[in-house]
Amino acid sequence: MRLIFAGTPSTAVRVVDTLAEVHDVRAVLTRPPAPRGRHARLVPSPVEDWARERGIEVLAPTSLREPQVVDRIAEIGPDCCPVVAYGGLITQDLLRIPPLGWINLHYSLLPAYRGAAPVQRAVLDGCERTGVTVFRLVPALDAGPVFCQEPVDIDPEATSGDLLDHLTSIGASAMLDALAMAQAGHAPRPQTHEDVSLAPKVTVDEARLDVTASSRQIVNVVRAMSPEPGAWAYVGAQRFKVLRARVCEEPPMATDPVIGELVATKRQVCVRTGDGWIELVQVQAMGKKPMSGADWARGAWQKGMCLE
Repeated sequence: MRLIFAGTPSTAVRVVDTLAEVHDVRAVLTRPPAPRGRHARLVPSPVEDWARERGIEVLAPTSLREPQVVDRIAEIGPDCCPVVAYGGLITQDLLRIPPLGWINLHYSLLPAYRGAAPVQRAVLDGCERTGVTVFRLVPALDAGPVFCQEPVDIDPEATSGDLLDHLTSIGASAMLDALAMAQAGHAPRPQTHEDVSLAPKVTVDEARLDVTASSRQIVNVVRAMSPEPGAWAYVGAQRFKVLRARVCEEPPMATDPVIGELVATKRQVCVRTGDGWIELVQVQAMGKKPMSGADWARGAWQKGMCLE
């Protein structure tokens, strides 16, 4: 089929690369270059880089309401437009163009976790299962009819980054299946309106650790916010990120620890929580590179330090 692929991040690259082995990707639709780094240099999206390396046309408008964007997509005449994390609302004018519609890969078992952050929200909620859904876009948020779904068990130690990587591999195959179904004329099934939940984008404030919470709740926040935006708290006056953590099976020996107190041994550094202890497996102090908690403690920990 003739396709225009809509997507922006590196996860989308993995999917379009798979689709291009089977179908004719005539163009990509992606977000415009965004400022990155200390000097706010404009950097193209990973999908744009992928397309330019292959001589494929790039459409990167600031708005999909620009008439020339609609006209160009209509001129290319795609049979279908697969979508993976494009990052913008596809307008009704665009939805009408491809005869087989716009087909979206979403990282949850819809109707659960409709929205921008389904992976992070599932991990934050301590879910044991999620999956991918491939569905046809409609104007309502993630509410279109479903071609296929693939459930996935969530590793209790997996971060959002780990889980997203796993789901992307499964999602690329599911997208191929959905395109084949659409091409063969199979009608997707309507979504149920029961058990709908939303997954709005996570905020930096939500990533702040509450050391009075349970150990499992704190670990879930760390997992959900890794790699971005990164769970954080303060050690003294310094902001401190916790990138990986786990519930301590064998709590450290400590005399009357207060909640939030950091206790270090030769092999680990742990924090007293509302109901026990967690180990800080990987951390990032302000101005430093990520490192193991034990390595950080050997150079920086002092008795009486607290995570706040």
